[in-house]
Amino acid sequence: MKKIVLPLLLISFFSLNAVSQQVKTPAPSPPQYVKQDFGLSSIELSYSRPGVKGRKIFGDLVPYGKVWRTGANSATTLTFGDDVTIGGTKIPAGKYGLLTIPNASEWTIIITKQLDVTNPSAYKQDQDIVRVTTERQELPFSVENFTILFSNMTSNSCTLQLVWDNTVVNLDIKTDIDSKIMAQIDEAMNKDNRPYFSSAMYYLDNGKDLNQALAWFNKATDQNPKAYYMFYQKARCLAKLGKKQDAIAVAKKSIQLAKDAKNDDYVALNEKLISSL
Repeated sequence: MKKIVLPLLLISFFSLNAVSQQVKTPAPSPPQYVKQDFGLSSIELSYSRPGVKGRKIFGDLVPYGKVWRTGANSATTLTFGDDVTIGGTKIPAGKYGLLTIPNASEWTIIITKQLDVTNPSAYKQDQDIVRVTTERQELPFSVENFTILFSNMTSNSCTLQLVWDNTVVNLDIKTDIDSKIMAQIDEAMNKDNRPYFSSAMYYLDNGKDLNQALAWFNKATDQNPKAYYMFYQKARCLAKLGKKQDAIAVAKKSIQLAKDAKNDDYVALNEKLISSL
């Protein structure tokens, strides 16, 4: 009996040792995780990146007219840190699945409650949050690996781009930050340490009351008399208000302060502003 047990133990040992020494190789469709700051929070993206590898992609490997998981391996997901609007539909902050239905001239992009769709049979249309039909655009070159990226970034909007082979499709995403920032400013102005400069900048860059912005720039520069960058923004505000001579005078002051601080960039910015008036 002992003669039988010993060989069995040896076989088990070598079998386990062989398993533990398996060779690790790169994933054929490597996953990518992207975190993009957006609005007052962020968008997180998780997907896998298959390659063309000499194959015909759309209309063949990825069939037309069928739900595609929009990547490889696991389901593709988007996590919104704040409420967003897509295709006119407001979507609460949270985690969602990203699916597509490719076609030759246009795609349907789907944001769904489902987080585990890896084949068409698992898809349930009643779980859709929003569907957007978007034009397929052709690239003059081929992109080897499927790529999802964020472009056209602004303070409250961005474009999600799906790129593979010679195809690109776009999905616009928006978020409402104005009401939140205005509420923050109103609250902050009732406290002792008031954010005059950042509040003035928001008013200046977002079409708000320029006279109020100027009043805050005045307070900011009074508190920071050597802050050349604040004087530059104040000059911009004066220029937008049509106060040309005042803008030139403040820009010249900013130039001198920037020279004292050895900051050539702001010297150039102010000179350009003056030349435009």
